[in-house]
Amino acid sequence: MTDRDGTVRPDRRAEIAAGLAQVRARIADACAAAGRDRATVTMIAVTKTYPAADVLALASLGVHDMGENRDQEAAGKAAEVAAAGVRPRWHFVGRLQRNKCRSVVRYADVVHSVDSVRLAGALDAAAADRGRPLDALVQVSIDGDPSRGGALPGSADPDVGLGTVAAAVAGSGALRLTGLMAVAPLGWEPERAFARLAEVVAAFRAEHPSATEVSAGMSGDLDVAIGHGATQVRVGSALLGMRPTLR
Repeated sequence: MTDRDGTVRPDRRAEIAAGLAQVRARIADACAAAGRDRATVTMIAVTKTYPAADVLALASLGVHDMGENRDQEAAGKAAEVAAAGVRPRWHFVGRLQRNKCRSVVRYADVVHSVDSVRLAGALDAAAADRGRPLDALVQVSIDGDPSRGGALPGSADPDVGLGTVAAAVAGSGALRLTGLMAVAPLGWEPERAFARLAEVVAAFRAEHPSATEVSAGMSGDLDVAIGHGATQVRVGSALLGMRPTLR
């Protein structure tokens, strides 16, 4: 994929460009089918397991939003990209442990996976010295399975109820509540999952009308997610090819 000096090879750049063209066409078609303006949907390139050179190639092709799932990989990659003079908008989209918050706020512009009051508090404390707000989305559980993460709609749980988590983010000093994130549950058809998410979003916006972002949809189901109102889609393999093996 890359030469020894870390630069992307021309054939790899061409491969990424082809994947990008296909994904952009899918997003445009999905927006047209839903009667939506293409400008209302942001594509986040999820670069987990891919090298910094791929990030630089994406940036050179006009992609400005990059997503990462694991801090131990993302922190070094963000530093490498910055050293090359490129500063994309970094989205942390994976499950976040409270002890990783101080590292994540050093490079992330957006965190998509706030799913508890305790995590919101830890992230708020870590971001206090950033000098600018950290955008935060509350991850919502569509199926109510606590093992998969996500705040619980309709729950009065003081730590993981969606209402209490959203209130904690909205009332924090260093975070800015921008919307909701969700992943379609295993075994659910995308249509069912994102239709349910749209119901949650409608109720959520009644309480937080300025938090309009909906991060939903990945390589296999982004079309359906856009049809149900997603404003951000997180795309990895459809854009960059099969993932390298995690070590």
